[in-house]
Order: sequence, then C-alpha cells, then structure tokens
Amino acid sequence: MVTSERVLKWAMRLYPPLLFQRIWVVRFDKGYKGVEVKIKKSFLNKNYNKSIFGGTLFAAADPFYPILFHQLLTRKGYKLKVWSKSSTIEYLKPGLTDLHFKITLSDADIAEAENILNTVGKYTAHHPIDIYNKNGEVCVSVMNEVYLRNLDFIDPNL
Repeated sequence: MVTSERVLKWAMRLYPPLLFQRIWVVRFDKGYKGVEVKIKKSFLNKNYNKSIFGGTLFAAADPFYPILFHQLLTRKGYKLKVWSKSSTIEYLKPGLTDLHFKITLSDADIAEAENILNTVGKYTAHHPIDIYNKNGEVCVSVMNEVYLRNLDFIDPNL
C-alpha cells in the first residue's frame, strides 16, 4: 500500500508493537529516502539492569529498511514482496538514556536495487543501522539483510 510520509509516520507511531515499546517515528524523509526514529526509555521497556531491553532495540531496527524500499519502489511502479530476511545485532553499550537513529537510502542504493530487480528479479543486501544515546555514542549496531522480490519479473532465460 502506498501512503504519504505523514500518514505512515502516524500509523507506525500508533502500531502497538512499536507504541508499547516506546519506539517513536520522528519523521520519514520526502520520497521515503530516510527515516528518523527515537526510542524512549520507559518502565515498559527497561530490563533488569535498568537499560533498554534488547528486544526493544531489535524491534526498533527491524522494519524500516523494508518499509523505505517498499514505499519508494512501489511509487516507481514496482510490484514487490519485501521483508527483513535476517539481522545481526551487537549491543556495544547499555541503553541507559533515550536512544535514536536515522537511516538513509542513497541514490546508489536505490539504483542498485532497481538494477538487480530488473535483471535478476530478487535483491538481497545488508544495510547498517547504528543506534545512538543522548551523548552521541553508538550503543547498538545492527546489520539488516533486506529481501526484495519483483513480482512482475519474467526471467528471459526460461
């Protein structure tokens, strides 16, 4: 479903798995080339050690690259299946304060995905996300593997 950046921002803010973990979409960039996300520390997502629960951090990082690719490429006329295929996460520092991250798709990322979708039909790539505390220190590093499938692709070799 193609929707405006503003509508999707509010839909994601109110989506219960994100809302109850205090994951807040600050904004989507125009044309879905990026997103800014905050993770508010709260009694709902605090672990035994008084830092933000690792599952909250993983949930915050998981959906955004697939959403950006889906919205951006669907607007260009692609019919796609999109999801996070895999992720790895490194907890570098405890999340003792609110956290935030911003991810951006470069023109090169978009062009590469389009080229592969048009020639192979399936695009898989790893995309990084670093999550920062209030002091600008990286607390979490995530590598998200995104899978896109062009549903209109017909293999010319068949």
